[in-house]
Amino acid sequence: MSQVVQVGLVGFGLSGRYFHTPFLTVNPKFHLKKIASSRPDAVREFDPSIDWVASPEELFADPSIDLVFICSPNETHVDYARKALEQGKHVVVEKPFALTEREATDLLELAQRQGKLATAYQNRRWDSDFLTIKQLLADGALGKLVDYECRYDRYTPVPPNSQSWKEQAGTGRGNLYNLGPHLLDQALHLFGAPETVQATVRILRPNSHVPDYFDIKLGYTDKVVRLESSLMMYKNSLRYSLHGTEGSFLKGGLDPQEERLRTNRLPSDPSLGIEPDDRWGTLYRDGKADIIESAPGNYTPFYDNLYDVIIHGAQPEITPTDIQQLARVIDLAQESSRSLRTLPF
Repeated sequence: MSQVVQVGLVGFGLSGRYFHTPFLTVNPKFHLKKIASSRPDAVREFDPSIDWVASPEELFADPSIDLVFICSPNETHVDYARKALEQGKHVVVEKPFALTEREATDLLELAQRQGKLATAYQNRRWDSDFLTIKQLLADGALGKLVDYECRYDRYTPVPPNSQSWKEQAGTGRGNLYNLGPHLLDQALHLFGAPETVQATVRILRPNSHVPDYFDIKLGYTDKVVRLESSLMMYKNSLRYSLHGTEGSFLKGGLDPQEERLRTNRLPSDPSLGIEPDDRWGTLYRDGKADIIESAPGNYTPFYDNLYDVIIHGAQPEITPTDIQQLARVIDLAQESSRSLRTLPF
C-alpha cells in the first residue's frame, strides 16, 4: 500500500458531504478517490477531480481503494461494510455501526479474519464540550462524580410529505439510532460497561413514523448516568449536567464544528472548533461560580488515528469492544422500553 491511503465514500448526504469529505480533502495522508452516490452533480460540484460511480459495488471492486467510509442509510451499513471487507478494504461505518449486537459482532469477526480495520465513526469524542468535561474529570474538579446527565435535543418537526429515509418507518430508524450512539459512546468511554440498562423509547412528535424520543439510565453502583434526547425540544440549551462530591458543572450549547462545516468552512480553518463564549459551561464549587473556557473541538485526530492503524498497526480509538458494548446497550434499551423492565447488561 502506498503511504497515502486511497479512500472511497459511499453516500454523499450530510455525513459524507459535510463530515468526512472536508477532513479527507485537507489531510495529506488521504486521497479521496471515488464516491458512490445517487447525487453525481453534488459530487462534481464539490470537487470534479473525485470519481463518481452509481453503485457501492463498483467502488468496492476498485483494487486501488484501501479504505471505505459507509455513509448510507442505516439499514445498509452492515451489508455494504461486509461487501467492502470481502473485497479487502478497511471500513469506517457511520453510526449506527450495526442494528444489533449480533450484526456488529459478525462484522467485527469478518474484519478480523480479513486482517482489516472495521471501526465506527464516533466524532463526538472530539467535541469541544466533551473534551472540556474529560479534562474537568481528570483534574478532579468535581471531586467524586455521582451524577451525570447528558442531553442532545433538537427541534425537528416532521416535514409535510417528507420523503427523507430518516422519517420512514423501518428497522434501525429513529432517534435512538441517530443521536443515541453519540450519547452512549461518550458515557461508555467515560465510565465503561454499565451493570444495568433501563430505557423509554417512544414517539412524541405529531405525525412521526419513527421513535423520536429516548431516555436511558445506565446503572453503575457509584453514580447515576442518564442520557436523554428529544426531537421536539424548541428550547434545547441544556447539554451536560455533572455533579460530584465537591462541585457541579453545567453546560449548554453544542460543539460548533458541524454548523460551520455546513457553511463550507474547512478543517484547515484553525477557528473551526473554537466554541463561542456564550456556550461555555459553569463550574460551581467552593461557594463560587466560575465560567470555564471550552477546549477547542477537533475531529482531525479520528482521521489521524485511522491512518496510524492502517499504515503503522496502531490501536483504533474506537475499539471492537466499544462497538459491541454500544450495540448491546441499544438492544437492551429497546427491550427495556418494550418490557418496562430494568435489564442486566
